[in-house]
Amino acid sequence: MALSKTSFAPISNPSTTILILGTMPSDKSLALGEYYGHPGNRFWKIIATITGNELPLTYSGKKQLLQKAKIGIWDIVHQADREGSLDSAIKNETPNDLKRFIAKHPQLRVIGFNGKKAEQLFDRYFTRKPGIKYISLPSTSPANAGFSVENICTVWRGILG
Repeated sequence: MALSKTSFAPISNPSTTILILGTMPSDKSLALGEYYGHPGNRFWKIIATITGNELPLTYSGKKQLLQKAKIGIWDIVHQADREGSLDSAIKNETPNDLKRFIAKHPQLRVIGFNGKKAEQLFDRYFTRKPGIKYISLPSTSPANAGFSVENICTVWRGILG
């Protein structure tokens, strides 16, 4: 039976210029109350690598790293039914209010999609705005083990301009 799950609030500040959008948190992330909390998810390592920083050991350090780099993170899905953590299991989703987020972040220049499903869901519910660069990124999920961290970092560097 699929359980109804709700995503987290965004991590951002008024100077956010880059927004990374995932689909919704995994069960492990929801249990920890942290974005990209699964130990196999490579998100934090990739962000540290592409920004030239050490990987912070604490979640608060990771959030500070994002803010320093002017990177925000959020998910397309606010609430959905999903058994397990796979994107393919997301059903009956309700999107987050990304229109409002974009309006409240006038410095936003880049939106990166962490995986194909995030991009598909964005395009289902929202219209791409002129003046914002949209970038498809390989997923950092442990389910996407076919890409090495080095290869993912090469593509992810594109969000930095």
